[in-house]
Amino acid sequence: MSGPLAGIRIIEVGHMLAGPYCGLLLADMGAEVIKIEPPEGDIGRKVSPHFIGPHNAYFASLNRNKKSVVVDLASANGKRDLHDLAANSHALITNLRPSAIKKLGLTYEGLKHCNSKLVCVALTGYGLHGPYSESPAYDYVIQALTGVMSLTGDPGAPPTKTGYSAVDNSAGIMAAMALLAKIVEGRGGQVDVAMYDVMLSQLNYLAGASLNAGEVMERMANSSHPYMVPAQIFATAEGWLTLFITHDKFWQVFCKEINRPEWITDPVYATLESRRANRTQVLASISEVLQEFPASQWVKRLAPLGVVAAEVGTMADALESGQAKARGMIVPLGDGRQSLRAVGSAVKFDGFEPAYGMPPLLDEHRDLVLGKATA
Repeated sequence: MSGPLAGIRIIEVGHMLAGPYCGLLLADMGAEVIKIEPPEGDIGRKVSPHFIGPHNAYFASLNRNKKSVVVDLASANGKRDLHDLAANSHALITNLRPSAIKKLGLTYEGLKHCNSKLVCVALTGYGLHGPYSESPAYDYVIQALTGVMSLTGDPGAPPTKTGYSAVDNSAGIMAAMALLAKIVEGRGGQVDVAMYDVMLSQLNYLAGASLNAGEVMERMANSSHPYMVPAQIFATAEGWLTLFITHDKFWQVFCKEINRPEWITDPVYATLESRRANRTQVLASISEVLQEFPASQWVKRLAPLGVVAAEVGTMADALESGQAKARGMIVPLGDGRQSLRAVGSAVKFDGFEPAYGMPPLLDEHRDLVLGKATA
């Protein structure tokens, strides 16, 4: 492997999403990621109904560029294999439950005798310790408990989950950052990343308003921003328009383009503060104007003027967009002969282009990895 993390060896004992996504990020940057799987394999190998040859589409999206080894961590031989790998690795990432992590010896305390510089990252729902530590934790549950669901969707509608696995992905990113921070530090140790904590930290300014001003955050119609007006989606003659105006300078440009110059000086509309104070009236007025033309036409008129406006599209639109193509975001895996595609790395480096290898077959690299580890 080449890349910024070439020469770094990571053991991944993960399943489904958060742990494997963490490993994927590191593998794309050149780390050697050894995925330890139970005899039946990561459950992610069977989640999706879509198979491309022997590869499950769900598993492939999270496990390219890795090496797979089946190890029964509960057995004496499995423990020996784990210790051999730990002795020659920089870090271990796992997203099993805390009781399983401790029982299987996947902590720094359990592995430091093999390698005092080993970094052990436990990515769990609620942390290695605490009142909820052994409670089941999935993306849905964490979104429910941290208030993310209660903030998402329209008023009067049920609390809503984000359209993708925001918790799992965010936790994977945080775990990768923490792992690399410890490697840079040059000292081994235990890293404890809780999905619950990650989502609380991402509430940042919303949590700040609650903690410091007692503000009660509620769902707002049409995905409105709590402080900026207009900053939301609007129905148009055809399609939905995202409009996000943060500065009065752009508000003035917007008013001129939609032929409402009087709003520039009208005390109800003129400033960010006045628009926020008169939210209902302002949004009703804008909504009426935007109904005159399709969203695509509004984008053509507003975007060249510097006004932040975008048509609400589909995921399929984004995957096939010129932007995705220009950024090299849709990539074939392996030599392309199996027609297996994925979303590529979001991180670009000068002088380095990731090699997007195939996801591993179960236990594909046993001889290569364990032979290398015990040589």
